[in-house]
Amino acid sequence: MIKQITTLFLVGGFALVAGVVCVAQPVVPQTVPFQVVVPAKTDLPPKNFTEKLPGTKVQFEMVYVPGGEFSMGSPEGESGRSTDEGPRHRVRVKPFWLGRFEVTWDEYRSFTDDRTLYQTNELPALFVHKFKADAITKPSASYVDEFYSHGSADHPALSITHHAAMMYCHWLRWKTHKRYRLPTEAEWEYACRAGYEGLFGFDAAAEKLNDYAWYRGNSATKNHTHESNDRGAEGERTTHRVGTKKPNKFGLCDMHGNVAEWCVDLFDARFYEKAARDNPAAGPVNVPGDKKWGHVVRGGSWADGPDRLRSAARRVSDRSWQKHDPQNPRSIWWLTKMDVIGFRVCIPVEEYPSLLDLKPMVVAKPE
Repeated sequence: MIKQITTLFLVGGFALVAGVVCVAQPVVPQTVPFQVVVPAKTDLPPKNFTEKLPGTKVQFEMVYVPGGEFSMGSPEGESGRSTDEGPRHRVRVKPFWLGRFEVTWDEYRSFTDDRTLYQTNELPALFVHKFKADAITKPSASYVDEFYSHGSADHPALSITHHAAMMYCHWLRWKTHKRYRLPTEAEWEYACRAGYEGLFGFDAAAEKLNDYAWYRGNSATKNHTHESNDRGAEGERTTHRVGTKKPNKFGLCDMHGNVAEWCVDLFDARFYEKAARDNPAAGPVNVPGDKKWGHVVRGGSWADGPDRLRSAARRVSDRSWQKHDPQNPRSIWWLTKMDVIGFRVCIPVEEYPSLLDLKPMVVAKPE
């Protein structure tokens, strides 16, 4: 990371600033060691609850989603279908809680502003470069407008890497002693469908999409000045406050549109073929490792058309999403090209064995 005033250009590790030489500082993860101890089974009543973050005024709603069985993926011939959405197969998921809304900036800022997570420059090199499992890191200050001219506060947090979303969940575990994580791809689709096997998680086709989603067809507003020149008939397209569209039958809002959402899974175009060998597949998940890229994104965004908002639609991250980040390739936090990506959080009633030791594993390193 380079501490800037007005940087003109960088030469040999030095920033030349109006005749003043500023030494470029290495990226140092802001790290605090701690032990996260949470039970494999969540001892909460099977109903919705409000999470109040200790030491803050921030709170958010968690919706209880009963377990069940459903058809995952899309049938051949579905409009907008990709081959990685098949074969359609039966899946059984355990009950879980899912955020009623996408994580907002107010919620995410409670993590980045947590005063207990100060930068620690005296950390041993081994600790910094070989990331320890029982530690939490927070982002250093962003070079760019984090909101990308979108709304803040109760708008969805966006342009955050899979690693950052995982670390936010890890921090929530520490704060609440509950087993927060990103939803699996199977949990996400089950929650999105809410019992419907069609294109979307409601009982109609695209003509009702305006009632349930912010997407390319309705996200423009005259009160927004977004730098992408992504204009609609009414002005610039943008995110909107969470929860301003109808919820699905589970009571979840914005499962389609507003921002696309990270799932915990590493993407595999042939994963459904493997899962389909069991009937039904029990809680399938492709557990992530230390890779920066290649994770599943679901739900579509304010900038997408109806095809990407379908319940079965899958998307995968790649390195181009971060190519405008001035800290790249060392940055593990920001996706400066992707102001369409956010996330929501999940708590399993009983964790799947493959996820019991789930931890963020990405480290800041050259690629």
